[in-house]
Amino acid sequence: MVGKALDVLKLLGEHPSGVTLSELARVSGYPTSTCYRLLKSLGRDHFVEFDGRTKHYTLGLRVYQLGQRVSQAHGFSGVALPVMRRLAELSREAVLMSVLDGDRQLYIHYVQGPQQVSVRGEPGKHGPVHCTAMGKALVAFAPREVREELLETLELEPLGPNTITDRARFRAEIEKVRADRYAVADEEHEPGIRALGAPVLGPDGVARAALSIAAPAFRTSLPDLVRLHPALTGAAQELSFALPTGTY
Repeated sequence: MVGKALDVLKLLGEHPSGVTLSELARVSGYPTSTCYRLLKSLGRDHFVEFDGRTKHYTLGLRVYQLGQRVSQAHGFSGVALPVMRRLAELSREAVLMSVLDGDRQLYIHYVQGPQQVSVRGEPGKHGPVHCTAMGKALVAFAPREVREELLETLELEPLGPNTITDRARFRAEIEKVRADRYAVADEEHEPGIRALGAPVLGPDGVARAALSIAAPAFRTSLPDLVRLHPALTGAAQELSFALPTGTY
């Protein structure tokens, strides 16, 4: 039942505006009665909230509280956000931070750029690693065995017009990222978005996290974006020293 309860929490996390009991049962594949018992149990400790007016279930404040504790324990909130804000002001574009979670990345922080039109980020959500600048940086600077596993098994799904789908080409791209110490994604994840990414390295040379600057393609050419790499890698290096031991 613990596993089923966690599945329910994950599904609620994917529907921030909430879902009804019948919708949750349909998406989860669990019987309605099972979902109802799980929701009632989770609701007692405020992991789940129920809106009697809309009949929608949402994640409760207890989940937010635990998330904040994890973030603070890993040093992200107090250390990362000021560095990211400075980078956003300098680049005038959105700045994102993520960590590797299995074969995906988990978005941890997002700072909106000062421009009226800015790339949006969604902390707490997962994203692909094969077609994003941060994802490539996380793969390139993962532990060797993890990196090799990802290079051999990642599904290179074509998500944007320029997604790399050839495995040999993807391996070459990751080697280039390791050599350059930064990554680019030119409309690879979705049309109209370019991004520059860099790893936040631990003392062992393994990425604890990754940072990226993301910009609309209509406003920022790839050469202009790449020219920001000293500022990005500088911010990543600052975090490498500032984040407490034990962070991702």
